[in-house]
Amino acid sequence: VQLQACGGGLVQAGGSLRLSCAASGRTFSSYAMGWFRQAPGKEREFVAAISSNGGSTSYKNSVKGRFTISRDNAKNTVSLQMDSLKPEDTAVYHCAVGAYASYSTSASSYEYWGQGTQVTVSS
Repeated sequence: VQLQACGGGLVQAGGSLRLSCAASGRTFSSYAMGWFRQAPGKEREFVAAISSNGGSTSYKNSVKGRFTISRDNAKNTVSLQMDSLKPEDTAVYHCAVGAYASYSTSASSYEYWGQGTQVTVSS
């Protein structure tokens, strides 16, 4: 099982990035998927999650209205559209596959993790 995230980079505050995560080695259409992030010196934190069929989503309060999570089960991918980026969004972003169909905001509910992609937002 592998998760490959891409799309990170350096962007100015107010800009946008789109992260994508491709899953292989297993069909993930029956499981929730999520995005977490970890900034230097800080603990990993929940960012967004989506249920197995894409019908339900959840967001960290500080990214609501700016980030959008989506998935394409035919392609085994999950994406995170990030708009109006702020310097405090700077972190390594990890995608993850949950153990259940319904989403969770807890990292302990996710079984598989990608290696992460760096997002840096300059002020």
